[in-house]
Amino acid sequence: MRVLLISVLVAAAVYAALLVVLIVAGRGAAARELATLVPNLARLFKDLIRDPRVPRGSKVLLVIAAAWVASPIDLIPEFIPVLGPLDDAVVAALVLRHVLRRAGREVVVEHWRGDPATLERILRLFSLR
Repeated sequence: MRVLLISVLVAAAVYAALLVVLIVAGRGAAARELATLVPNLARLFKDLIRDPRVPRGSKVLLVIAAAWVASPIDLIPEFIPVLGPLDDAVVAALVLRHVLRRAGREVVVEHWRGDPATLERILRLFSLR
C-alpha cells in the first residue's frame, strides 16, 4: 500500500511540474488542455457507456479502458515523465477509434464536455477523423 501511495504522489508531482513548465513557457492553453484531458476522457467514457446508441461490445471495451487508465498498475509506470501516461493514451485512443467506427463521430462529439479543439487534436493525433 505504501508503494502505491508513493507512486501516486510521484505521478501527481510530475504531472503538476509539467503543468507549471507549460504555464511558465507561456503555454497556458496547453496546460489547461492537459489538466482537463483525463477528467474529460473519463466523463466521455462514462457517458458513452450509458448511451444506448453505443453497441454492447464497445461498452465492454470502454469499461476495460476506463479501468486501465484508472489503474495504478501500468506497462510503463506513471511517474516516468512523458512515457508514463503513453500506454494509457494509446489504450484510450484505440478504444475511442473503435467507438467512433461503431457508434459514429456524432455520438462521441455529443458527449465530449471539453474544448472541441482538444477533441479535434486527439482525433487528428491518432488519425481518428
